Amino acid sequence: MDLGLDGRVYVLTGASRGLGLAAARELVADGAKVVVSGRSAEAVAAAADELGGPERALGVVADNSAPETAERLLTAARDAYGRVDGVLISVGGPAAGAAVGITDEQWLGAFETVFLGAVRLARAAAGVLGEGGVIGFVLSGSVREPIPGLAVSNGLRPGLAGFAKTLAAELGPHGIRVVGLLPARIDTDRVRELDALGGDPEAARAKASAAIPLGRYGTPEEFGRAAAFLLSPAASYLTGLMLPVDGGALHAL
Repeated sequence: MDLGLDGRVYVLTGASRGLGLAAARELVADGAKVVVSGRSAEAVAAAADELGGPERALGVVADNSAPETAERLLTAARDAYGRVDGVLISVGGPAAGAAVGITDEQWLGAFETVFLGAVRLARAAAGVLGEGGVIGFVLSGSVREPIPGLAVSNGLRPGLAGFAKTLAAELGPHGIRVVGLLPARIDTDRVRELDALGGDPEAARAKASAAIPLGRYGTPEEFGRAAAFLLSPAASYLTGLMLPVDGGALHAL
């Protein structure tokens, strides 16, 4: 299948590693150009170089929580490649912890990064995208089922999914799509860190894998391919949906 990505331009946040980088790889492989952001200059430069350098990828050091980040990224894409066709908003997972132990400072910091930063970029993108544009959110299975020990994610991700669904209804008449991805156990550094919290990462992985119908963790490449499809013109009649990329782990319909 031709995804129709040739010549299209996407902005991806949190894309110097993990799921964001996995999505960027698949977009570039199918002919798109990308602007990838992250907080580490070294990591951003390495990601852009891996993705093909200036002809295919531009790296921008940016923090999602900064109010000016949205405009900076969109302007960088237009200056470098002349257009913006979509954005994929991804951030590092918020701190793990039980609901009773999360401080006000932790809640506020996560809200700025995970929630408000995403809202700002989506709002800014809505103002520059034309018909056929797309806004994607990398969320979590916690949108549908709370995950033990991840109280902040359980609190913020469902709200962001609600915002995305509302935005999809508002932007649909303008031909702009809004989609979300709900990854679960994808084999990234973040998931390995979560597996190690209990002191026995191998046992944690085995237990989690046993609860997944496909019996294993997903690969970043599998997530990236799902993201590239949703962002592409091949998915032109899909909007307002939250796609689990989880090997069947979610029990909800």
